[in-house]
Amino acid sequence: MTARVALATRNAHKVVEVRRILDEVHLDIDLVGLDAFPDVPDVAETGLTFEANALLKARAVAAATDLPAIADDSGLAVDVLGGMPGIFSARWAGRHGDDLANLDLLLAQLTDVADPNRGAAFVCAAAFVTPTGQEEVVRGELRGNLTRGPRGSNGFGYDPIFVPDGESRTTAEMSAREKDAISHRGLAFLSLADRISAVAFGNASAE
Repeated sequence: MTARVALATRNAHKVVEVRRILDEVHLDIDLVGLDAFPDVPDVAETGLTFEANALLKARAVAAATDLPAIADDSGLAVDVLGGMPGIFSARWAGRHGDDLANLDLLLAQLTDVADPNRGAAFVCAAAFVTPTGQEEVVRGELRGNLTRGPRGSNGFGYDPIFVPDGESRTTAEMSAREKDAISHRGLAFLSLADRISAVAFGNASAE
């Protein structure tokens, strides 16, 4: 029987991405986003780090659904902004999830920053929590540089302005499979896969 696991997000793009990442290692789970649980309230991200926020969300969703829960807190850390927008990435322009406004504001703030100084990193902390209180949290990072305008139509968030080190394309110009292989979220959730399997599903294992 396939184990059901709650993913602590109502972001449909993120649900699809995490499912795709975990499918790569043949982790046999039924991953469902919070749209399947309309009575579960959104969790306030009051932590001061990616790890703290990921754990807050996973703990709350595990308690509310009585299912193993996974959650992540991800963002873009820009070198010349001292690591910002960081944990505020999704609401940098003031309204949560307004990707276009966030991109426009960040690019405007970096207008006078020379190309060699536009370094940044995508960061993801991913947490896994069971209803019995077992917990794991891991971190993944992808270094790169920021463009001066959006390129590409794949991905979401800051993907259209982020070029990974060693690449000429933005992550929005890559295929989903190419992005997953190097992305901050891919690295973090793949690191969790064995732990999810061992803790939640007994003798099942990620291949």
